[in-house]
This record gives sequence, C-alpha cells and structure tokens, in this order.
Amino acid sequence: MCNQKRIYVDLHVLQTVPPSCVNRDDTGSPKTAIYGGVTRARVSSQAWKRAVRLKFRELLSQENVGQRTKAVVDLVAREVMVVCPECSEKQAQDSARKVLEAAGVKVKEDKDKLKTGALFFISPNQIHALAEIAAKQEKALNKAECQKALKDNPSVDIALFGRMVADDPSLNFDAAAQVAHAISTHAVENEFDYFTAVDDCAPEDNAGAGHLGTVEFNSSTLYRYATVNVGELQNMLGEKAPEAVRAFADAFIRSMPTGKQNTFANWTRPDAVYVTVRRDQPVNMAGAFEKPVRAGAQGYVANSVQALADYAAETYRDFVAAPVLSLAAGKGLDALAVPGSVDALLDGLEAWLKEETK
Repeated sequence: MCNQKRIYVDLHVLQTVPPSCVNRDDTGSPKTAIYGGVTRARVSSQAWKRAVRLKFRELLSQENVGQRTKAVVDLVAREVMVVCPECSEKQAQDSARKVLEAAGVKVKEDKDKLKTGALFFISPNQIHALAEIAAKQEKALNKAECQKALKDNPSVDIALFGRMVADDPSLNFDAAAQVAHAISTHAVENEFDYFTAVDDCAPEDNAGAGHLGTVEFNSSTLYRYATVNVGELQNMLGEKAPEAVRAFADAFIRSMPTGKQNTFANWTRPDAVYVTVRRDQPVNMAGAFEKPVRAGAQGYVANSVQALADYAAETYRDFVAAPVLSLAAGKGLDALAVPGSVDALLDGLEAWLKEETK
C-alpha cells in the first residue's frame, strides 16, 4: 500500500523540571547546548525516545512493542521451543542462528552466548515468523522468506523510530517520527550539590562522613518537539496508524527520562501542550526561544507560553499555512486552539486521523 496523503502531526510541549539531572554527558554533567548565544539545558532526543518506548509498554499490547537487543538469537530460540515443543534448547539455538544468518543478520559468539554484532530492533510478530521458519529445521533456508519475516509486521515503535541494520540495509525501516532535543527556553547555569553519607555502623565518637561527593544539576522550562509523518506510518501499519499516533502523542506528552530520578524525583507534568495537524510540512517552533525568555513575576512558564503563541501566530501569518487541526491543553494558548484536557486532545486527534485515513 502506498498512501500519498501528506499529513504531519506536530507536538509542542512546554514543561518545567525542578532541580534535576535528566540526561547526563560522559562526565556526569547535565547535557547543555548553546542556542541564541547562551547556555541552555538539553535533554537528548535519544533519552526521550527511550522514555516513550518504555511508556508504550503501558499503553500498547505486547505484540505492538518491539525489543532492541543483541540477544535476538535467544528471543527466536525461545519462540522456536514454543512452536516446536519437541526441540531441545540446543536445536532451538542452532535453528535460530541459522534463520537469522539466512536473513542477512550476522551472529557471533560472545562469552559463550550467541549475539548480534549490534543492537537489533525486532517485533514479537517478527520473532514468531522467524521461529515458524526455524522450526521446520530445513537444511536449505530460503533467504527471501527469512527476510520477509523480518520486513513484515513491524511493531509500533519500529515503525515510529525506524531500524538500521548495517549487516543488510534491505532490512532497514525509515522512521515515521522525528524527535528534537529538548532545550530550555531560557539561559541556565549548572549547579553543584555537595553531599555526605554517614556510615550507620561507625563508632559514636567518629564525626567523619563515610562518603563525600557532588552531583551536578539544573532546573529549567523545556521546549519539547516531535513530529509524525502519518502517511509514512500508515504505509507500514495500515489502519493501526491513528492508534499508533495517539499512543506516541500520549507517551511523548506524559513520559519522563529516568536520569537521577531517585535523587531528584522530577516527575512533573507539562505546563502547556500544543498539537497541530499540517498538510505542507512539519514546523518546529524552537525559534520562539532563540531570544532567551526572561523570568517574570510568574517565573519562566507564562512568558514561554506567550513566546510560543506569538511565534506560532507570526509563522502562520508570514511563512506557512495555518494547521488544518489545532489542539491544546493548559493555559495561555487560547489564541491558537480551544484548550481542554490531554485526554480530550488525544481523543480529538485520533478521531480526526481515523476519519482522514479511511
């Protein structure tokens, strides 16, 4: 199926996080970026996509959530033993290896375990299809059949985030979704927390600490953006595309990366959500914050929301067409869309997409 309709769903989220270290660099410092000439807090797209994928486990059925792992042989082998109960564990492992190699995926021994050379993204339905072929225990496997098993029935997260297979690019999936690095709408400076830990079993006359350390953190109002190419998603998922877009929007809005959560417990909710459906092209509104927002009497949130609303209005007036559908949750975006709850926003988005993609 080839869907020629151009439908892009853009998600714009403003969210404030208190002192936190949501996403660290190689030195343990919160990630940052220079934008508009000043330092901004940053959370990488990879970190938030991982959070979205974990949220999918709550929102979607098991068959719609894939696994990214080097232990693909084990996954297929376990399914072989379900399909073929009389197979021994060794037979299942050997058959799983053969069917993956026949499909073009390289497998090697790593500490007595069979692993792929790189992380491999695979769906439950693809695992089952490979296991069905492997269970036949045929000496000569058909490469086309094995590759078809890995190309058909992608899970929702594979369709959204794509799959790259260096061993055989024909097994790749182009991502239907793009996620931007989240950045603060204002300038930030990282701070340090000096902490000590006491040895509970130390003698009473010992006044020293059992451990000394520091942790770096910042706090910020973040602008988060993602977009979904609905036509591309429909080509891969068919009639399940509207449900997949809803799940992605839900997970993107409500998820939070888990970096240093035990230390900071930064489980906040968004301050404002603006979702648009466009027919021309995706539009990232980060330009609203190229000039750093200054804190007002109500902090950064109110001024950030106003900057987003003003920039969107200017964008629609001077550069691109207005969206064909606009939805909002939270305060301050009334000029762009009638605000409601996040659940109402998701219901409206899914209903519109179901009607439009029939």
